[in-house]
Amino acid sequence: MRLKQNKTMQFTDTHTHLYMSDFGSDREEAVKRAVAAGVTKMILPDVNGSERENMFRLAEEFPDNTFPCIGLHPTEIPEDWQTEIDRMMLCRSRKGIVAVGETGMDFHWSKENVKEQENVFRIQLDLALEMDIPVIVHTRDATEYTLKILSDYKGRGLRGVFHAYGGSYETFTELQKLGDWYVGIGGTVTFKNASIAETVRKIPLDRILTETDSPWLSPVPYRGKRNESGYIPYIAEKIALQKGTDIGIVAETTCANAEKLFGI
Repeated sequence: MRLKQNKTMQFTDTHTHLYMSDFGSDREEAVKRAVAAGVTKMILPDVNGSERENMFRLAEEFPDNTFPCIGLHPTEIPEDWQTEIDRMMLCRSRKGIVAVGETGMDFHWSKENVKEQENVFRIQLDLALEMDIPVIVHTRDATEYTLKILSDYKGRGLRGVFHAYGGSYETFTELQKLGDWYVGIGGTVTFKNASIAETVRKIPLDRILTETDSPWLSPVPYRGKRNESGYIPYIAEKIALQKGTDIGIVAETTCANAEKLFGI
C-alpha cells in the first residue's frame, strides 16, 4: 500500500511495535497517521515468535514505510530457549530484514537467567555480524554487563543502536569506544525532570536516532496513553529544544542517521 506523505518534513521511527495486539483494531490507521505526520519510515523490532508473523504481514502491506527485524527480547526467553532461537533463525531469509533485535540484557525483572540471557544475546550479536546488519540493543539495569559483552566484539565491525537510551553521557562515551553505536531517544526525553533530556544536550546529533517504542513510553502531551509512531515530531521537537537547534535539522540529521545505519 502506498501512502500520501507529508512533504514538508520527514521523520523516522527506529523502534515501533505497531504490529502488536495493542494496535489490533487500528493498525493500518496508525501507520497512515504516522505517514501523514511525516514519519515515513518505521523499523519494527522483533520480540518473540508469537508476534513475528504479524510483524512480517505489516511490513509486506507497507513495504515503503515499515521494515522488519528478527530477534528475541531478553525478557521473552523461555526455558527451552534454543527452540525459540531456532524458530527465529528460520526467518533470517525473509524479505526486507534490516536488523537483529531487539536483544540484550535485562536485570530489572529477573536475574535468575543471566547466563541464558547472555547466551541468547551473543547468538544474536554473531548473527548480526554474519548477516552484516545492525543490532538493536535493549538493556535495563544491566548496562555494565552489556558493555562488557560488547567489548568482546570490539574491532569486529559490529554496529547498532542502544534503544530507549537513558544512560549518562559518560556511558555514551564508553559505548563509542566499542564501535559504531547510536542511541535511540524516545518519549522519556519529554518527561519533566528526565535526566536524558540533559544528556541529549551533550550527545552529538549525528549519533542520535528518534524512536517511540510504541505502544509504550508516549511523549508529552500523550503520556499515559497508547504511544504510536505519529508522535515522533514531539520527540524531535524536544531534542531540538535541548540542543538549541531547529526541528528541521533534527529531522534531517536523524533520518540520515537511520538511513546510514539500517540502509533504509
